[in-house]
Amino acid sequence: MRFHSVLSILLACGLAAAHIQMSWPYPLRSPLDPGNRGSAVDYDMVSPLNRDGSNFPCKGYHTNTPWRETAAFTAGQTYSMALAGSATHNGGSCQLSLSYDEGKTFKVIQSMVGGCPLQSQYQFTVPSDAANGRALFVWTWFNLIGNREMYMNCADVTISGGSGNPNSFARDYPDMFVANVGNGCSTVELKHTVFARPGKQVIYSGGVDASMPPFPNC
Repeated sequence: MRFHSVLSILLACGLAAAHIQMSWPYPLRSPLDPGNRGSAVDYDMVSPLNRDGSNFPCKGYHTNTPWRETAAFTAGQTYSMALAGSATHNGGSCQLSLSYDEGKTFKVIQSMVGGCPLQSQYQFTVPSDAANGRALFVWTWFNLIGNREMYMNCADVTISGGSGNPNSFARDYPDMFVANVGNGCSTVELKHTVFARPGKQVIYSGGVDASMPPFPNC
């Protein structure tokens, strides 16, 4: 991935001091995507989802944005996803997920519990039993301090070399955690979100470890 080119775009757009957004893979309608032009650009990409859930998931962009690959992943390989911005709200907890059914379901491939997004890059491994084909690659974040919000960026990707299929993948991987979007589940300020089902790849940080009980209990 061309991280130097991403940095150049950030500086040119004056977004380096903004809130947090996924900068690679390029999310749908990302202002950082050099292939994104015109009215489709969301210059408020860093904003959270609406509290009433009216634009969950993906701000609705997965339904009204022409599909365009922004990354090609090989199952079993390790990659780095990148984040841009500085308003980290003292961290929180994040997840990386895949959807093979155009955003109807999202399955977690990695959780960063505590201390996220205090790093600008996170490594993850595409599961060897991932399904091949088009998918949405998704970053979600529940901030530690500030308003109770859910941040979500979604990118069009393709996956090859996987041994699974959409049905087996859906069965073997947990659902993405959802809160603060009018679904009856809310996180609590200054209390770490600890996912009940974090998936097979988990990174603990920020004083959180695997012994901590799930929270909130939704």
